[in-house]
Amino acid sequence: MPKKNTFEVPSSIIGTGQFLQLFSSKLASNFALKLFTAPPKFKVPEREEMMRKSAKNIMVNIAAIEKEVNIYEYGFSKTKILLVHGWAGRGTQLYEIADKLLENGMMVISVDLPSHGLSSGKTTNLIECIATIEFLNEKFGPFEAAIGHSFGGMALLASLSKKSFLNKLVTIGIEGSNNKILDVFVQKLKLKPKVAETMRKQIKSKFKVHLESLAALTSAKKVKIPTLVVHDTQDKDVDVSSAYKIRQNLANGRLIITNGLGHRKILRDHSTINKIIDFLKS
Repeated sequence: MPKKNTFEVPSSIIGTGQFLQLFSSKLASNFALKLFTAPPKFKVPEREEMMRKSAKNIMVNIAAIEKEVNIYEYGFSKTKILLVHGWAGRGTQLYEIADKLLENGMMVISVDLPSHGLSSGKTTNLIECIATIEFLNEKFGPFEAAIGHSFGGMALLASLSKKSFLNKLVTIGIEGSNNKILDVFVQKLKLKPKVAETMRKQIKSKFKVHLESLAALTSAKKVKIPTLVVHDTQDKDVDVSSAYKIRQNLANGRLIITNGLGHRKILRDHSTINKIIDFLKS
C-alpha cells in the first residue's frame, strides 16, 4: 500500500494548475515552479519557544542572494555545530537536538533559511541555501560538524561536495534524487509528467544547473568526511530506501534506521538524538 504524504495540496491550487494545463504545459509549469520555490509557513509550536527566546537572534544580510537571514546563536563553546532545517521548517525545529548539544559542551548555530521563519523573502531554492551555508561557515565558523534535516541535509551535502569545511556530518530523512522530488511534487498537483519535464528545462535555463547535479546521491560521492545517515522506516515524506542509496555513495558513511518516528518526530526522539551525540563525540 503506497504511503500517504503528510502534506495535502489544497484543491484550489490543484484546480488552477489543471486549468492552466488545458492551455499549455508551459503555463502549468510556470505556475508549478512558483509553488515549488515558495515554502509554506506554519505557526511556531510552543515547544520551540524556549530556544527561540533563549538564543541570540542575529539578522544578517547575504549579498550573494540579496536576502536577510535570521541566525540563532545558542550557547557558548569553542565547539560549534551548525543546524540546518528542512523545507517549510525553522531554525528552532531541531530544538531537542540543540539542547542536547549544549548539555554536551557544544554550542549551536542554527538558521532560518531564506524565505523561512524570520528570514526575508517569499521564494528560495537549493542554490540560495547552499550560498547561505557558505556564508555561515565564513562568518560564524569554523564548525566541528553539522546536522541537516531533509532539505537542509541535502543543502549541506551539496555544499560539502564543493568544499569540505566540516569534520563530521549528520543527515536526517533526506531524499537522494532531486528529480524524484520534482516528479512527486507534480504528481501531488495532479499534473501531467510533461509539466515536470518542462520545469526541469526551466530550472536549467534559469539557474544554469542540472537539477540532479545538486542531488544528495550525486553530492555524496564527493563527500569524504564521516557522515551519519539517519532515516525512519515510516517516513511518509521520503522513502527509507533513499538512506541506503546515499550510504552506498559515501566514502565514510554510517547508517541509523529507526522505526515508527516518521519524518519529523525523529527530531525529538531522545534515543536517536543520543546516538547522534555519540557519533559527534566519538
